[in-house]
Order: sequence, then structure tokens, then C-alpha cells
Amino acid sequence: MMGKKTTRQGDAKIAAKVVTILGKKYTEKGMVDMGSAEDTLIATLLSARTTDVQVLRVYPGLRKTFPTLQALSEAPVNKIANKISSIGLYRNKAKAIKNLARQLLTEFHGGVPKTIEELIRLPGVGRKTASCVLAYAYKIPAIAVDTHVFRIVHRLGWAKEKTADKVEQELRALVPVSHWIEINRTMVQFGRDICKPGKPQCYRCPIALYCGYPHKTLPPANVS
Repeated sequence: MMGKKTTRQGDAKIAAKVVTILGKKYTEKGMVDMGSAEDTLIATLLSARTTDVQVLRVYPGLRKTFPTLQALSEAPVNKIANKISSIGLYRNKAKAIKNLARQLLTEFHGGVPKTIEELIRLPGVGRKTASCVLAYAYKIPAIAVDTHVFRIVHRLGWAKEKTADKVEQELRALVPVSHWIEINRTMVQFGRDICKPGKPQCYRCPIALYCGYPHKTLPPANVS
């Protein structure tokens, strides 16, 4: 029993060190950290199956046309859809945004709730979106598992499960709570820069020493 506890404590220390190293290398704020809970919520909802870059292109126009929750709740779904038509699943997302705005107004007096249980009751909001709101907008410890986090923690050997929700639970058991907020922000940037889908650039990796990925890549050969 002592051996297992010591190993778990050691693994937690390594996980904390990895997140700290990534935090020092990647200092930019999260792309869906929009400065307010309302904007972070809507932008993250829009980011499902869509890149954050695409979301950031359409979001200013959406909010210029519908600057308040009241305006979104009263807008025809097709007009919301027209403003976000360049992103994936835009019709479904337009409907979700309209219904989300209504629910925030009727149940939360126009505010955004601060618990994951309340957030995931909102239309179009899953645990990833809820966790982004908690971590980015409210600085409440939460782990948002998106495709980058999912890929990276499997390569690191921190997770084995096949769904984002179960991976979140694995990370909650491993990573100290004080580091939860930084996981999504740092790993999204790390995943775009080095630990990419397909072929990661392990030879550039600042955390290669702590990574269990068995197919580490070498620098490309010099072309003469």
C-alpha cells in the first residue's frame, strides 16, 4: 500500500512539473478566453468541431449584430446562423445559442452560472465548454479536455480512457488541483506548436524527458 501511495504522489509531482514547464514556455491566454464568462461560454460552444481561429473570425460580427443575451434570445435562428455560417454545425449551434440565451435570462437573471452542474444543463454545453468557462472566466479549478489535451495526455501516458469525460476523471485523480486551470491553456498551445496530430516534433519538446510516447521523432535530416 505504501508503495502505491508513494508512486501516485511521485506521478502527481511529475504531472505538476510538466504543467509548470509548459506554462513557462506558453504564456499567451487561451484563444477562447474572451474576457467575460458570457463571451467565453458562447465562443467555446461555437468551437466544437471548429478551430478557435474560425470562431474568432465570426465572433465579433455575431456580437456586433446581437450584443446582448436579450437580442440573441429574440433573434430568428436563421439570422444567428447566417452570422456563423463559416463554422461547423452552424445551424445546430445557432439554435443552441438562442436557447442558451433564453435559459440564462430566465433561470440565471442574465448571468453565467459558476458550477459545472448548472453549466452543463445549458443547451449545447458539455463538460469541456463548462470547464473552459470555470477555468478561464472564473479561475475556478477545472480541466477542459479538448482534442489537444486528449492527444497529449495519452502520449504522456497520463490517460488510457477513450472518452474525454473519462480522461478528465483520470486527470483529476493525477494532477494536483492547483494546476488544473493551466492544463487546457498550455496544452492547446503546446499541441499546435510541437505535440501535433500525426507526427509530433519530439526533438523540440521541453517535456520529452517526462513523456512515455514510444515513437519519439528525430530532427529531419539536413538536405544538402
